[in-house]
Amino acid sequence: MTSLLESARKLVTRGTDIGARIDGLEAAAAAARGRVDDAVVDEAESVAARAAGRLRLSADHTVVAIAGATGSGKSSTFNALTGLELSSTGVRRPTTSWATACVWGKTGAEELLDWLGIPPRHQTMRDSLLDSSRDKSVAGRADRELDGVVLMDLPDHDSTEVSHHLEVDRLVVLADLLVWVLDPQKYADAAIHDRYLAPLASHAGVMVVVLNHIDTVPEDRRQSMVDDVRRLLDLDGLTSVPVFAVSARAGIGIDDLRQEIASRVAAKKLTRQRIESDLRAAAGALEEAAGSGAPRELSAQRVGELERAFADAAGVPVVVDAVERSTRLRAGRATTWPVVSWVSRLRPDPLKRLQLDLGSSGDALAGGRRARLPETSPVQRARVDSEVRALVDDAAVGLGPTWVDAVRRASTSRLPEVGDRLDRAMAGVDLGVDRLPVWAGLVRVLQWLLILTALAGGVWTALLVIGGTLSDEAPQVAGMPVPLLMLVAGIVLGIVLALGCRVLVAGIARTRAAVAERRLRGAVHDVAAELVVAPVRAELAAYSTVRSNVAVVLKS
Repeated sequence: MTSLLESARKLVTRGTDIGARIDGLEAAAAAARGRVDDAVVDEAESVAARAAGRLRLSADHTVVAIAGATGSGKSSTFNALTGLELSSTGVRRPTTSWATACVWGKTGAEELLDWLGIPPRHQTMRDSLLDSSRDKSVAGRADRELDGVVLMDLPDHDSTEVSHHLEVDRLVVLADLLVWVLDPQKYADAAIHDRYLAPLASHAGVMVVVLNHIDTVPEDRRQSMVDDVRRLLDLDGLTSVPVFAVSARAGIGIDDLRQEIASRVAAKKLTRQRIESDLRAAAGALEEAAGSGAPRELSAQRVGELERAFADAAGVPVVVDAVERSTRLRAGRATTWPVVSWVSRLRPDPLKRLQLDLGSSGDALAGGRRARLPETSPVQRARVDSEVRALVDDAAVGLGPTWVDAVRRASTSRLPEVGDRLDRAMAGVDLGVDRLPVWAGLVRVLQWLLILTALAGGVWTALLVIGGTLSDEAPQVAGMPVPLLMLVAGIVLGIVLALGCRVLVAGIARTRAAVAERRLRGAVHDVAAELVVAPVRAELAAYSTVRSNVAVVLKS
């Protein structure tokens, strides 16, 4: 936003929050793009841009548009209000698709007229010499009452020329005050009620309805006709819109209509009211399309269930079990009695079978090596799908249908990647099983020392037995020959140490399994967050942005 526009906003909206409303609608539209019907978002962006454009222009002028059907006397009403014959009437009406504008107060109006798209040849400055054709007192009174007004006579909205009603549609959204002129014979025509009046129910504060040609209606029927117009407007939702019975030709009610316009213009609120009405209508349409539910956060429990489903599909329980059994095997092999340790080598290592024995090099090797995990079963895949749907259903409560679809697309758009990503994540985790605990190495050294002690004692004992001097020459400890004691102690202590280490091995196996499970579930958490949770949270954050900014626009 340029500094010029920002300065203009501060000038026009001093003491109001209209600038914040415009910014709020812009932010809401940006967040809704791609999640709400493009037509609704385009309209919101158009309204915000139009409001910002109007704020740059003259704050001293009020744009009043007179609209009506063919034969309603719209141009006669325009001429009566201006005191000039500016618009042709009856059979002399031109076929041009341009509106005619009469301006009270030229200073600052040129840029506004250019924004309205009124060609110079269709512009008249009320304080020019053109008023010489009318009574000076009438012209002077109109000048005083309508100072700062840009009064436009629009083409017929029911014209057979497409360009005519396109021009009406364009200028209706730009005017600060809309004066709808109805004809006694066609005031109930659905064309104006269905296309213009009812859709503008939110703009009742910037509308006036005129029942023209009242002089053609018998006096005893005039009030009942006005009451019938009132009834139709109430059905359109325009209960606060005033109705004026006038005759532009006979001058009936014109002064009252002029006074109504003048009083509204004098209050200097019409431009702001029109902009606020436009902003509210666009924000209301966004709210209806986006949904009325309160902004939501993903349930931690629901995310946890999704991650558990991912973990099961990735084979985390299988790997954790393999880590525990592999640790038991490896640590047990290192701490068991060396004489029988070769037996454990006949048993396959569970992690080697899964090709997950990567250790700290896992990150480097994961890209070119796939783990041999069990295939995801149909039941596991169904559970993943079910948890994704449950996550979406929980997150989408209160959201509009199109936004629910956006959340669903976000949750499933990357599901085809889940299998490969989980494989790579599992293979890249350092399970920590390639490093034996320090105490296992010490036990291994001690076991071999006991074996050597037993061997030395056995050889010594054999030599003494062969020489027949075991009981005579062998040193004694507690009445037992030392060589024999070395043999028995080496064997017994080795076996006891191996059995005792089984308890430690079981403990370290459980600990490492727990560590591996934490790391594996952390990797699964990252995959689930990237592929499902983060995209869904982005949609919910966008929804929250729309809701908070719509609330700014709609606040009283």
